[in-house]
Amino acid sequence: MDTGDILGLLLVYGYVVLLLVISEKVLNKYPNFSRKFLHIMVGNVLFILPIFESRWVMAFLAAAPFIILTYLISPYSPLKIKDKISGSGHSLGLVYYAISWTVLALIFFNQPWIIAVGIAAMSYGDGMASLIGIKYGKTKYNLSGDTKSLEGSLTMFIILIVTLWIVLTYYAVPADPLVICSVALVATIFEGVTPKGLDNLTACFSGVATYILLTI
Repeated sequence: MDTGDILGLLLVYGYVVLLLVISEKVLNKYPNFSRKFLHIMVGNVLFILPIFESRWVMAFLAAAPFIILTYLISPYSPLKIKDKISGSGHSLGLVYYAISWTVLALIFFNQPWIIAVGIAAMSYGDGMASLIGIKYGKTKYNLSGDTKSLEGSLTMFIILIVTLWIVLTYYAVPADPLVICSVALVATIFEGVTPKGLDNLTACFSGVATYILLTI
């Protein structure tokens, strides 16, 4: 294992542990906000990705272990742990989050900006859509058994336009405004039509859509 991989693992795990401590100890009185805080802020791991030097380390040591961890703190856990973060909202949302990161890392390790786009869609976009939708969402719609709001969807679209520009700039990828708006729209549509937390899984398509649009 190279130095970059070791440093990357230390940063990822150290950062996630810090977020968990804040969520559980500081924000424990606000379980829904605490879950969304974790959901959104963990997206900052996208800035750590360039440090990794091995596809297998990123996928199987940095991303995949969180599939097991988040499942063990979900309501489906055989350990019967009642966790406030996973217990509020979609019970397997964070599990799908970790699965998406693992899949993207395996396929697009040599193009980390694609992984970063997927993570941004899952964290910043979907997380902010839920927060704003819950508090200010008045215009409801239900396309697949999961009620959402136009206000939340619009928030996701706007947030993604901003964050995708930041991500592509960070990775020194030409930030074509048309591509950014197209990917933001695709991710927002996926989030709107996908039920029961699976929107964290379909965020993979945001990264793939970016790849397609920038390489055609």
